[in-house]
Amino acid sequence: MTVETFTPDLGVSMTPTAIAHTRKQLAKKPDALGIRLGVKKSGCSGYKYDTEWVTEPHEDDQIFDFDGVKVYVRQQHLGFVSGTEIDYVTQGVNSMFMFRNPNVTGECGCGESFTVS
Repeated sequence: MTVETFTPDLGVSMTPTAIAHTRKQLAKKPDALGIRLGVKKSGCSGYKYDTEWVTEPHEDDQIFDFDGVKVYVRQQHLGFVSGTEIDYVTQGVNSMFMFRNPNVTGECGCGESFTVS
């Protein structure tokens, strides 16, 4: 299997807070190599972000390395997430990943899904 590793400026990026959170979570999951960022059809606007732990890369994965924290993106999802900044934020009592995607042209009212052109 051939996978390629790219520098952050060619695809997705992560804030220091997101890197630190992901690194902490990866330490609890010895089988995980990193996280996968993708999209799924959902909601009233079309797509939602999908993340999961990666234990085995796919052949078509593009891998972005952030100081040892790896983000895997399948080739078919790159057009949706290219340029996206992954952050980890706390809002009230909730903490979550936040995605700042320059390709988004619209979002549904509840923020669950987005549209890209």
